[in-house]
Amino acid sequence: MNANHTNKQRRQFLKVSAAAGGGLIFGFNFMACESKPALAEFLPPEHQMPEVWKEMNGFVKIGDNGVVTIMSPNPEIGQNVKTAMPMIVAEELDVDWDNVIVEQAPLDTEKYQRQIAGGSQSIRFGWNGLRQTGAKIRHVLIAAAAKQLDVPVEELSTDKGIISHAASGRSLGYGEVAADAVTIEIPEEVPVKDPKDFTIIGQSKKNVDGFDIVQGKPLFGLDVKKEGMLIAMITHPPAFGMKIKSLDDSKAKGMPGIKDVIRINVEPEGWNPQWSDVNSYPEVVAIVGNTTWEVMQAKKELNIQWETETPAENTTDHFTTLAELIKTSKGEVARHDGDVDKAFADAETIVEKTYSAPFLAHNTMEPMNFFANVTADKAELLGPIQTPMFLEGTLEGVLGIPKENISIMMTRMGGGFGRRLYGHFGTEAALISQKMNAPVKLIYTREDDMTQGTYRPAYMVTYKAGLDTEGNLTAFEIKGAGIPGSPVFANRYPAGAVENYRVENYNVPTNISTGAWRAPRSNFIATAEQSFLDEIAEAAGKDPIDFRLELFEKAKTNPVGEENDYDAERYAGVLKLVKEKAGWSPTGKGSGRGVSAYYCHNSYVAQVLDVEMDGDTPKVKKVHCAVDCGIVVNPGSAKNQIEGGIVDGIGHALYSAITFKNGVPQQSNFDSYKLIRHAESPDEIDVYFVDNGKDPTGLGEPSLPPIGAALANAVYDASGKRHYHQPFTVNQELLG
Repeated sequence: MNANHTNKQRRQFLKVSAAAGGGLIFGFNFMACESKPALAEFLPPEHQMPEVWKEMNGFVKIGDNGVVTIMSPNPEIGQNVKTAMPMIVAEELDVDWDNVIVEQAPLDTEKYQRQIAGGSQSIRFGWNGLRQTGAKIRHVLIAAAAKQLDVPVEELSTDKGIISHAASGRSLGYGEVAADAVTIEIPEEVPVKDPKDFTIIGQSKKNVDGFDIVQGKPLFGLDVKKEGMLIAMITHPPAFGMKIKSLDDSKAKGMPGIKDVIRINVEPEGWNPQWSDVNSYPEVVAIVGNTTWEVMQAKKELNIQWETETPAENTTDHFTTLAELIKTSKGEVARHDGDVDKAFADAETIVEKTYSAPFLAHNTMEPMNFFANVTADKAELLGPIQTPMFLEGTLEGVLGIPKENISIMMTRMGGGFGRRLYGHFGTEAALISQKMNAPVKLIYTREDDMTQGTYRPAYMVTYKAGLDTEGNLTAFEIKGAGIPGSPVFANRYPAGAVENYRVENYNVPTNISTGAWRAPRSNFIATAEQSFLDEIAEAAGKDPIDFRLELFEKAKTNPVGEENDYDAERYAGVLKLVKEKAGWSPTGKGSGRGVSAYYCHNSYVAQVLDVEMDGDTPKVKKVHCAVDCGIVVNPGSAKNQIEGGIVDGIGHALYSAITFKNGVPQQSNFDSYKLIRHAESPDEIDVYFVDNGKDPTGLGEPSLPPIGAALANAVYDASGKRHYHQPFTVNQELLG
């Protein structure tokens, strides 16, 4: 066994106390991880948790029948960590997976830290702490069994929740020794398993909520129903840059089932917003009534006058501004290696191209919603939120209620992709409930959600490369701009692989609210970067994979600079693997192959995409995808995440855009904002995981960024046409 060292031992990670009925409760301090363990697979009746146990937030419980329950503190957003996290604990605990139950805990900032779903970091951050927790529980159970059996600890072994003494043939279940284990002192650190001995980790386990999902059980925010609950909807200004001037609600108030029409402001005077309070429309009109249908009808009868507060923006102006900024001004230098200007002056060949992408909506399957019940001295909320701990802080300031009197419980989310990092909809629900003095469920329509904002920013980047007479890359320059913020990661590949390298960033302010969209910044820049590398390889007369591998070899053997944030050997490894698995060679003449490789969220992904052209329309036939994310906890779920990211990335590269005319979003539902359909998904996706035994890294986002370039490069191979502006199938005149 290997000792697994962490930096968390100074915080007491595990506490032990007796439970009613003879069980043992292990206090699980999740401050050391971003975990979200979850409900286990369906248990037979004889394995159910004893009723005498109390449900306690942030605790692992062992019942006298051997069942293990883990409270899950973090939100479940569909990435299935609700299954993977308890698998890690169960592995080190050496318990039968069928005897594990996981329950969703409410927000509790005293017991847990960083109750957030975002950044593809849950497994990575929770790995060491969860393993130690399982191993420590096993340690004290064995010690208790040794006392009961009067044998040395070293003579005992465990398997699926049974402690055995081979010499005497005796055995005890975990539940039989749990009560005595409370007297055993827990060491600061215990050995954990060698990965070669894993029996749960690395095995595919079904989604622990899967059975309830397919039965339509009430797991999601929109499913919430409470006694006396009213329904609320909001109306926000029709254009960015506008606000409410006047409201005539007389007709709406007189309609059947309507309780009231109110104005609410989520940013009261003197209140300091947090990063998670992104919102271009702090003041909205709320309609409250008995049923969803009645509220929707009343909403149509509101007579609201709007006034301009800040200038209206247009998509055509956006891209003109970005292009002029990059062309005529010097940006903020984020990195500069060597003498870039001299290298370009000496170059034999110069390649320069510009790429762009529009604003994107998140478009989760489940639109924004939240339940709130606010009284004079407390607030109870329930709903789908990626950042409950930040919502709690916002509510304290807006409602004037101390945190200790605010309860936030989390439902499963029907998609998030970053949209639910920003919790204004929870704040709106709470304010409406406070004014109505009644429990309220706020529901956004699809149009409310798609036109409210918190979009992926619009981006533009210009790449410039210099080659010598032998086709070697001698100079590389990136100028990245966004509305708002640059998409460029200055220290990522090919930084470190080119002696003369420079990055300049530009920022254009906007009154359109923006935020994280699946794989922030990477979702655009990977497509631009990897498309450009193919074009440089062609100018150099080299195979696109061989060209990339040459650069990785330089970064590995003689890196430029000391701040390169990738491992060149692992990066090259996924490229070599996908080359082998795909049997790499470009095709051409109506069908094509494209390659792409990218690093983000601490993981490495390389893809080869096969496409056939039907006129100008591409049909993706197959995607080969190699992934280095370290140890894969749940392979089936991991493969699903990779496949989902690939499909999502292809769809947005081909179809999706939010455009503006005088500040008004021109897309408000799926009739005008196209997402990929089932028939347009790849016919096949093969996923290959690198088995290197390294600690796990991110997985929910890394497969999306590179796929757009693999598609663009394949289309070029098939048709001779390159794509520089996303989405590829939209009339680019709409985007300026």
